[in-house]
Amino acid sequence: MSLGGSTHAPAVERRANRMMIAVLAVVCALLAVRAFVGTTVGSGESARTVHGFGAVYVEAAPKAVPEQAWTEWREVPAGAWADATAKDPAQESVQVSWPRTVGVWFAALMTLAVFSFLWRDNPLYKLAESVVVGVSAGYWMVVALWDTLVPKLAGSLVPEWTKANLMPSLDRTAADWWSLVPLGLGMLLLCRLSARLWWLGIFPLAFVVGTFSGLKFVQFIESDLVAQVATMFDPLVVVKRDAAATPGAVAAVDWAGSVGASVGAVLVLVGVLSVLAYFFFSLEHKGALGRTAKVGVWYLMITFGASFGFTVMGRIALLAARFEFLFDDWLWIIDPAGKH
Repeated sequence: MSLGGSTHAPAVERRANRMMIAVLAVVCALLAVRAFVGTTVGSGESARTVHGFGAVYVEAAPKAVPEQAWTEWREVPAGAWADATAKDPAQESVQVSWPRTVGVWFAALMTLAVFSFLWRDNPLYKLAESVVVGVSAGYWMVVALWDTLVPKLAGSLVPEWTKANLMPSLDRTAADWWSLVPLGLGMLLLCRLSARLWWLGIFPLAFVVGTFSGLKFVQFIESDLVAQVATMFDPLVVVKRDAAATPGAVAAVDWAGSVGASVGAVLVLVGVLSVLAYFFFSLEHKGALGRTAKVGVWYLMITFGASFGFTVMGRIALLAARFEFLFDDWLWIIDPAGKH
């Protein structure tokens, strides 16, 4: 068995590599054909055929203040470039933004690399996975620096220096020396990286876990338990009325809305009681308790199914968004927003 496996494994690997090379060749050929066909941008006399795709066109935005030294660029449709070029072939007001264009191409290639996992695990997918993890870590590190450390730590200890050098919008003027406490805890947390002083990091870690648990516990109690118990006190018979046609007139009863709201209130009451009965393990589920528990099982299954369906639909929406990005922003095959 081992000899047969070792004999056939290289052949299977070679066939898989040849298949991957063939797929890449087909993709490259399709991209070459797409570039040769081109895309017509603009309309009327200013219409032009562009043999590239995935380009991002920008124009200089008006300055917010006359003293503004930098130039802000905003994205415009490719038709704006065609119109501006038709009026003045040497114009530079509307131009291709190469950094944004490179970003679109990079995002498209990374998307295809992630989709390659549908075939099998391969180096392209591993590269995309590593890029996503690394970029995410770097992004959140920068966000933590400018949203937490700079305004809440440096802005509390040295507010004047922070306002002059790092954050001009800082409105704090007096130093808050209590910020030395989280600074000390943060320094102790870094001791987890030391082989000899790792035990000092236990104290700030316990503080973080305990504080986070306490805050989340109160949040879950208020949003889940208290809110659900409060619905149990809603009236079972709900009467809804339409908006009055004139001030002071008696509004007509909305029978459809009233029946729907009343049925919903009854279903909530039955669902809560039946699910509680299902999780009541002190008595055997027989008789009335058993029948009620079976109703609770139906409620649980419907709830789990709806949650799973909601999750699947969310993933499908993400997949559709990526396909729209590939066919719209990158390949210029579709144009629902009139960008090209």
